Amino acid sequence: MTRDSAQPLAPAALVWDWPLRAFHWLLVLVVAGSFATHYAGIEWFDWHRRLGYAACVLVSFRCTWGFVGTRHSRFRSFLRPPGVIAAYLRGREPYPAAGHNPLGGVSVVVFLLLLLVQAGTGLFANDEIANAGPFYGWITQGTSNLLTRVHALNSNVLLAAIGLHLLAVAWYDLVRRRGLTRAFWGGRKPGAAEPIRSSHSLRAIVIVLLLAAALALAIRAAPEPAFSFF
Repeated sequence: MTRDSAQPLAPAALVWDWPLRAFHWLLVLVVAGSFATHYAGIEWFDWHRRLGYAACVLVSFRCTWGFVGTRHSRFRSFLRPPGVIAAYLRGREPYPAAGHNPLGGVSVVVFLLLLLVQAGTGLFANDEIANAGPFYGWITQGTSNLLTRVHALNSNVLLAAIGLHLLAVAWYDLVRRRGLTRAFWGGRKPGAAEPIRSSHSLRAIVIVLLLAAALALAIRAAPEPAFSFF
């Protein structure tokens, strides 16, 4: 059975919970704002740093939600063995009506890893002028300089991944007519055999508040940076 030989799909049902959808679209804004404030100049560094904090909380939430979220948000629901991914790429695995397809599951993990590296290294990076991440004081200047280079290199990899992601979404939306963007906006997909009945809203809010509080406490506990760039 190929991807395109599936039976007609049933009416749309709720697949993506609102916390996951909010994470996705907020992350789009945060990542776009982070790149914009980086290229806008040093006077925008404070906003760049704030957006970095937001990215830390959002990505940490998504990682947590991958274990305690709703059915199709959990990693175990969409991470597949290499053989299944290869079969899907060869057209021998049907396109799932609910959740991520095997290749989409890989892209989720890749993006989370790239974003964790980007946000994590930013906490320790410096601009070799007068600004640094909040955890700069916990490490040596040499280590900070190394993490700054990783931060810069990873940003280019992240941009490339974003470009590939946009091309893939365009392919599935415009060519395959799968309506991925619409599904990730409204949360519903046609033919979903296992729809969700609750978004676990309270659970999501508590997780976000705890993660934000933990980051705020860590930032407050970090020592003041002692710059010695010259």
